[in-house]
Amino acid sequence: MAGDTPHDASAPSPASHTPETSTPATGPESHVPGGQIAKHGGMWALTLGAIGVVFGDIGTSPLYALREAIGHAQRGVGGDLAIVGVVSLAFWALMVVVTFKYVFFLMRADNKGEGGTLSLMALAQFAVGRRSAWIFILGVCGAALFYGDGIITPAISVLSAVEGLQDAPGLSGKLDPFIVPISAGILIALFLVQSRGTARLAKYFGPITAVWFLSLGALGLIHIFDDITILRALSPYYGVSLLLHDGFLGFVILGSVFLAVTGAEALYADMGHFGKAPIRMGWLAFVLPCLTLNYLGQGALILDNPDAAQNPFWNMVPQVAYWPMLILATAATVIASQAVITGAFSVTQQAVQLGLLPRIDIKNTSETQAGQIFVPAVNTFLMVGVLVLLVVFQSSHNLTAAYGVAVTGTMLVNTLMAYSVIRKGWKWPMWAVAGTLIPFAFIDSVFLTSNLLKIPDGAWMPLVLGALLVVVMWTWVRGTQILTAKTRKDSLPLTDLIEMLQARPPHRAPGMAIFLTSDPDVAPVALMHNLKHNKVLHEKNVILTVRTSERPRVKEADRVRMEPINDDFKKVTVTYGFMETPNVPRALGLCRKKGLKFDIMSTSFFLGRRSLIPSARQGMPLWQDRLFIFLMRNAANPTDFFHIPPGRVVELGAQVAV
Repeated sequence: MAGDTPHDASAPSPASHTPETSTPATGPESHVPGGQIAKHGGMWALTLGAIGVVFGDIGTSPLYALREAIGHAQRGVGGDLAIVGVVSLAFWALMVVVTFKYVFFLMRADNKGEGGTLSLMALAQFAVGRRSAWIFILGVCGAALFYGDGIITPAISVLSAVEGLQDAPGLSGKLDPFIVPISAGILIALFLVQSRGTARLAKYFGPITAVWFLSLGALGLIHIFDDITILRALSPYYGVSLLLHDGFLGFVILGSVFLAVTGAEALYADMGHFGKAPIRMGWLAFVLPCLTLNYLGQGALILDNPDAAQNPFWNMVPQVAYWPMLILATAATVIASQAVITGAFSVTQQAVQLGLLPRIDIKNTSETQAGQIFVPAVNTFLMVGVLVLLVVFQSSHNLTAAYGVAVTGTMLVNTLMAYSVIRKGWKWPMWAVAGTLIPFAFIDSVFLTSNLLKIPDGAWMPLVLGALLVVVMWTWVRGTQILTAKTRKDSLPLTDLIEMLQARPPHRAPGMAIFLTSDPDVAPVALMHNLKHNKVLHEKNVILTVRTSERPRVKEADRVRMEPINDDFKKVTVTYGFMETPNVPRALGLCRKKGLKFDIMSTSFFLGRRSLIPSARQGMPLWQDRLFIFLMRNAANPTDFFHIPPGRVVELGAQVAV
């Protein structure tokens, strides 16, 4: 497809979204993956699965979070307050950000059971009842920042686990030069197995991660008795006192404390896979207690032995259990990385369906589970990015400088978009909206600002990456809008063409022709060129439009809408949710029940395509025109994207200046 612009067969632009009026469902049965899990497991199986997938990222934070925060705090007020205050801040960050904001509040804002930034964007647009520019911009920024987090999380997680080799019994310091190569090898292997799918391995994620959390809790419980006064940290008084005593340094400390809650957005993003109840149960009854015990144990250990502050987690581990714990930590960080990679695939699929990115090759790795996908381009992008980070930063300590800003940005975006949902969708009074969102927005802003202080040390990286992705998404959306407007301006209305054909009938060819177009009200480019050059019209003609709903999934009963125009032409609209993979032949099979008789292997699919040339006198700036053309040329073939039999496709097109 190089050199072509398949506009008429392009992925739906944002203007093609079709909101539905159905009531959002709230359970896992409201969508395919979660429903399948529920049928085969139940609450306990779902909860165990959630522990393996949802909490992997936040579960690896004890490896480095307290080490970084206490390191900053000891340069300020020092003493016991530095330790107790940091543990207090970490505990209350878990309570406020994760428990109150995400578990109790934001998880209520589900889009047909699905969560995440793009789901929330679609839900907010639906609540407002029209396309809102600021909601769209927030959604684009949130999605772009997610990829920044997706690159850093695997690097810092695996590296922090492998760094346990530095203090391994009998090998202290001997393996230091090999830590980065070992981490790189583990991550390369992880990315290479993505194309084979992870369904067979995923069943072990829950049990392994559950053992990891139990180990965290057990280690913490043992060491709490090193200095039982650490229980003071459960009071917010000590966290606030630390911030007040340290002044500006306290603000810096918050940037490191936030490392304890990175991964909190996964509770919301992965809600559709498991449902609300299993995630809430897993967090409140299992994950939160284990994390709290571990942070308290690390604090008590440092109170008893200040030298342990250099690496409190690994100093907690008894010599006899060191190697099993190292292996378990490595497995847990790999699982956490897998969850982020899978999340990046899912976000990419949603972005393509919502028209934020061009068509990308998306492969299904499971014939039975709809959620198992592999995106080669994103997998390569993440792998290269992760390896570059390992080479540049060399240690988890250095990587913490880059970590956090993308996550805090995403959290603030979620809070801001929630306004439209609870004000317009839930009909809350303004005082209730303000009382709920202002505290959350304030906390998000404080964490974001404290993380922005790390820009010179590496936090610039996810911001630059996010900015580049915003430019790509904005260029694609704007370019698609310009091209759509230009096509409509230069095209003939379909009704006028039909009248002309009735007045001067062309030669008729037997069989059926299906013309894919993003605008069913104008004559498709392929139809016009077929008439112009071949001077022929098929006996039966279908004007087919594939649209993306602002709901994650569409019921089969609502999949296809057929509208007869006359004996020769019919309009067919196929609607998919933004988390579904389009399959045009399968959808057309539903048309048989509505009276449209056809044989897929004797039907011709006509795709219109545009060969674009940049123009400095119209549309976007010239550099943006060139970027848009590059994206169009490298978009996935529409034949593959829509699963159309290649032997039945005819492509016709023309040159257009943008």
